[in-house]
Amino acid sequence: MPYVLARDAPDRFFVGIDANAAALRRFSGRADRERLFNLVYVRAAVEALPSELTGVADGVTTILPWGSLLAAIARPSVEVLRCIRALCRPGATLTVVFGLDAGRDRAEAARLGLPPLDGAHLRGALTSEYAEAGFAIASIRPVDAGELARWPSTWARRLAFGLTRPMIRIDATAER
Repeated sequence: MPYVLARDAPDRFFVGIDANAAALRRFSGRADRERLFNLVYVRAAVEALPSELTGVADGVTTILPWGSLLAAIARPSVEVLRCIRALCRPGATLTVVFGLDAGRDRAEAARLGLPPLDGAHLRGALTSEYAEAGFAIASIRPVDAGELARWPSTWARRLAFGLTRPMIRIDATAER
């Protein structure tokens, strides 16, 4: 969770969402110790978000998803993307950073039914599915080690060190 954004923008409100209660406890405890009070943590799967979160977000960021969220972002799943879209106000930004190593992650890619993340998929099926879910993609581009290391995530910094896994960044806007 990029809770450091709360410190950088005390006049804004942030929501951290994770289905993993242990992860939320770790991040919320750390934010509490640092007296960051413009944060709320919600334990929920993206497919079952509380209705109170509908239309509240000016921006949604998903950094290095794995498992079913990676599948929903990369394959993608219109249904799950619509759940993410429901969080957004019209014009809200969506930023997604993810990666998949065709060799090392072969078993996970097969389990999730992920296609090769090549140009044809990224410009074709992925773009059209995001559009069907209510997002207009502004850009899809590779992420280098330096950019990945600047994300407020320990895992991103670890992956950036000796980066061999191709990383992709999607920037999109929630349509009206």
